[in-house]
This record gives sequence, structure tokens and C-alpha cells, in this order.
Amino acid sequence: MNTPMKIIDRDATRQALPFDALIAAIARMFVSGCQVPARHVHAVSDGKGEGGTVLIMPAWHGDYMGIKTVNIFPGNAARGQPGLYSTYILYSAATGEPLAQMDGNEITSRRTAAASALAASHLARGDARRLVVAGSGRVASLVPEAYRTVLPIDDVTIWSRNPEAAQRLAGGLNLPGCAVRSSTDLEQAVRAADIVSCATLATAPIVHGEWLAPGSHLDLIGGFTPAMREADDACFSGSSLYVDTVEALQKSGDLLGPMSRGVFGPEDIAGTLETLCRGQGGGRGGAQVRTVFKSVGTALEDLAAAILVFESMPSSLD
Repeated sequence: MNTPMKIIDRDATRQALPFDALIAAIARMFVSGCQVPARHVHAVSDGKGEGGTVLIMPAWHGDYMGIKTVNIFPGNAARGQPGLYSTYILYSAATGEPLAQMDGNEITSRRTAAASALAASHLARGDARRLVVAGSGRVASLVPEAYRTVLPIDDVTIWSRNPEAAQRLAGGLNLPGCAVRSSTDLEQAVRAADIVSCATLATAPIVHGEWLAPGSHLDLIGGFTPAMREADDACFSGSSLYVDTVEALQKSGDLLGPMSRGVFGPEDIAGTLETLCRGQGGGRGGAQVRTVFKSVGTALEDLAAAILVFESMPSSLD
């Protein structure tokens, strides 16, 4: 091929990933499948007590291969910088030629929200309309729009440990026909919710199972390392539990902790996004069933998004 590698900036990446098309692309990729080696996770330190985590996530399918690097540095908040930086490189799977470099932050945040919405389209009640979002970061800001692509959400409440950030996010959301507010009382908001979506960096539970209403759906996006946790053990008791991939059972503190205490075992996982998208059983069992979806992210979703971006670009872009 030997063509110049395209450089696709943040705005172009975002514009190429509308949620309706992205959710559909991710679903198709789960149906067709792709090769996804285990991600590399490395701790990085500057030797001065600062540092973070680097994730390296490869995948390949058909004509394409991609590698995403994600640098997660929580201490950046004190510097006024984002806590996450990411880059995605898409290659030809036939020759290894680099085809495009994309904004990995947009890939990551949009595919994360899209995957949660995809899961909810199978697991939440079809009439679910009241959404609570815990978190005020980039992914949290995208969750309402993604959910409204698949469900009749018309009531959104934003909660954050930083009330001012919750107010800013609620005030900045553009969701026509939807009531949007911030709240400082997470328990009260959760008790009234049809869907609760957590997108935080919490290391201790912020949502308690006793708050969750019968028939509600809990979406756990945050805890992607063993040290992170958003839900207490009671959130899983009596619920129907799904994961994005089985890798979540090795990576997520939300799952590892309860499993170590015998709350549930790997055999109790009702299904994955792959089984849901392939129609291989599972899904919501009734109006009163509580469902939980735990995601840690997968390079399959990144590749689906990157292909969507690349194939939407004009051939002259460089």
C-alpha cells in the first residue's frame, strides 16, 4: 500500500463516532469476533513518588490491526491536567503498514460509553427512563447521550464527589427533551433510578446494594484494576451479573473482592457482551430482576471504533 499514514485529530475522531453507528459497530465486532491478546499493564514511577499505569492493548481482525496505549496518571488532577492520555495506531493486518494515528482519548471514552449502552440495550428494562450517573469526567459526560441512543432516557441525575463538577456537567449537557440535574445525595438518587452508571476512579464502594430498586440496572465502568471498586457486595447478591469479557474476572476489584468472600463465583456470571450480541441466551429475565454489568474495556471495542473512524475519512487526509 505504501501510502502516508493519516493523522486524525481529536475533533475528527469524535465526529466519526456518533453513538448510533459506534454501538452498532461494536455489536458487529462482538458477533464476528477478533483476536485480542491479554493487555499489558505496567506501573510507571518517576522515582519521586509520582507515577501511573500504562496499558498496551492490541487487537486484529480481517484487514486491520490496532494497538492502543493508555497512560493513566491520577495525580494529574492536582496539576490541572487530564488523568488519562491515549493514542491509537491502526495498521494493515496484511503488511503491518501503519494506516492512521487517532486520538486515543476519544476512542476510549466514546467506545466505553457505547459498550455500556450496548449492554443496557440487552439488560435494562425497555422502559427505563431515569438515569443516575456517578462521576463527572469525560466518560461520565458521554454516558447520557449514549444511553439515550438505545433507551427512552428522559431524566438524568449527575452525582460526583466534587459537587461543583457535578453541577458543571449537568449544566453543560445538551439533551433535548430530558430533565437534567445534579445531586449531592447519591443514595436518594439511586433509590429512584432505573439505571445507575458509575464512571469514577473510586477505590471504595460508592453504591450500596440496599439502595438499588427492583428491576434496576447497575453499570460499573470505573474499577479496571484490582485496587478500584465502585459497588459493595450487596450490589451483586440476587442480581444477574454480566461482564464485557471474562478478563474482567482477573482485572476488576469490583469482582475480585466479592469472589474472594464467596459472594459469587466465576460460574455465576450470566454472560458477556459477546454472548449477548450473539443471542446466546441470557439477558433480562423479568421486570423485577436486578442486572449488573461490569466492564474493564477490551481492545475489540477500540478496534471497532478505529475502523469506523478510518473508513469514514476522505482518502486525501494525511
